[in-house]
Amino acid sequence: MKILITGTAGFIGSHLAIELIKRGYNIVGLDNINDYYDQTVKYGRLERAGIAKNLIEYNQLVTSSKHSTYRFIKLNLEDKDAMMQLFEAEKFDAVCNLAAQAGVRYSLTNPDAYIDSNIIGFINILECCRHTGVKNLSYASSSSVYGLNEELPFSTNHNVDHPISLYAASKKSNELMAHTYSHLFGISTTGLRFFTVYGPWGRPDMALYLFVKAALEGKPIDVFNNGEMLRDFTYIDDIVEGVIRVIENPAKSDSQWNGKTGQTSTSSAPYKIYNIGNNNPVKLMDFITAIETRLGKTIQKNFLPIQAGDVPATYADVSDLVKDLDYKPATPIQEGINKFVDWYLDFFQVEEKS
Repeated sequence: MKILITGTAGFIGSHLAIELIKRGYNIVGLDNINDYYDQTVKYGRLERAGIAKNLIEYNQLVTSSKHSTYRFIKLNLEDKDAMMQLFEAEKFDAVCNLAAQAGVRYSLTNPDAYIDSNIIGFINILECCRHTGVKNLSYASSSSVYGLNEELPFSTNHNVDHPISLYAASKKSNELMAHTYSHLFGISTTGLRFFTVYGPWGRPDMALYLFVKAALEGKPIDVFNNGEMLRDFTYIDDIVEGVIRVIENPAKSDSQWNGKTGQTSTSSAPYKIYNIGNNNPVKLMDFITAIETRLGKTIQKNFLPIQAGDVPATYADVSDLVKDLDYKPATPIQEGINKFVDWYLDFFQVEEKS
């Protein structure tokens, strides 16, 4: 099977590409390697998979020096003509769209980036699938779509019509757009609502990265909502396993569905939405304590009010994931944090200080 994975210089995409290569798939990776955060980490992820920085150019496929079945192309999702040329030339069997402008807070100050990547880029993905016969599309959504919903755990059949950030609205838009193409053109689409993904090679704008960096530098960390936050932290390897099971099991039409059932995670079209979370929310202060335990030091804390666009709690109902795919994430938080810190120290060549 030949699979296009977009966002392979990104956190989840880079891990997914390497794992799929190990399992014998033929992978084309795509990313525009933008400067939203430190590109050193992005190029490091690509180098880990054998994609050399000095060989990367726009619109040119580069073959990995480590994996003959992995090629990479630097490309913008918004470049419709180049995207269509890629799809027509490669004739993909499946597409996993993980490329997107990430970040809740960044969407407050740079909304255009979300429209370009998450809306225009996504419609280009859908159109390319439609016109080249790709019938298996999975894509990243987000737990952020739950917005003002306060009913826990978050279920994929809850109402998500009240987002509180443009990032969340763009992800909800992706789900609506995907359903339309499933209904009109028979494309199997599966949306994946990820819950606070963490682990080695994680994003520099995420809490774990920021907390560890500050702690190692002897600086205080900002703790929002005075620490009264609850997050369903999900380890990267668990996320990747869930995504692979979705790719290998494309969405099917729900024969029991009708417009009166109220079921929003399935449809008469080949369409499905899953939560992928640990199903075990952790208090933010316990998360920080786990970091302190690994580092053997107390971290200075600045307690602040909740930020615009943030929600106080996330908690994933993963019953559909268990029922349909026989899978449930389970990595303990201390284990995952330990692995992240080990990676951070090695990648940045930081020496731990007592």
